[in-house]
Amino acid sequence: MKKTSNESSSKVDRKTIERNRRIHMKALCFKLASLIPPHHLKHSKDMISQQDQLDIAASYIKNLREKLEKLKGKKEEAMKLKETNTSNNNLQAGTENNMFMASNLPLLELRDLGSSIEVMLISGLNRNFMLYEVISVLEEEGAEVVSASFSTVGDKIFHTVHAQVKISRVGVETTRVYQRLHDLIAPLKSWEYF
Repeated sequence: MKKTSNESSSKVDRKTIERNRRIHMKALCFKLASLIPPHHLKHSKDMISQQDQLDIAASYIKNLREKLEKLKGKKEEAMKLKETNTSNNNLQAGTENNMFMASNLPLLELRDLGSSIEVMLISGLNRNFMLYEVISVLEEEGAEVVSASFSTVGDKIFHTVHAQVKISRVGVETTRVYQRLHDLIAPLKSWEYF
């Protein structure tokens, strides 16, 4: 008797396990079918057998993989093309920028910062720029130079001058300072890089 009760309980356990497995598989198949876009299903989901749903899901996944591989290939081609274009553009832009900068030197920029002025000048190496002339113009126009510096980068010299207004009530007319500085460096433009 003991053997039969053990055998019957073992059969019940196997049946329960198998039923639970089938329920679980059916739920997974339903979930998989729900992930497939409706336009890929030829018929309503209710009319399709489980085997058909699995086949459709498999072909859908295969199509997605193929599309993904094609897109990866296109991305790689686009990245290579972009790198090539970027390096070519950088070479051209660098050459064009250098030619543009060389033909437009010296450059002048003046910033009115309220009670102070910042003058930035860019000149070439083959022309000695007279920084003391810039300082003289600023002093004559009512500004006191606080600091002046320069640095050389490649074939260009960058001059920076910081000045403060001597008498805050009177101030400094920056348009006049700019015009005087422009007149000072304008003759240099005509023959600096020729």
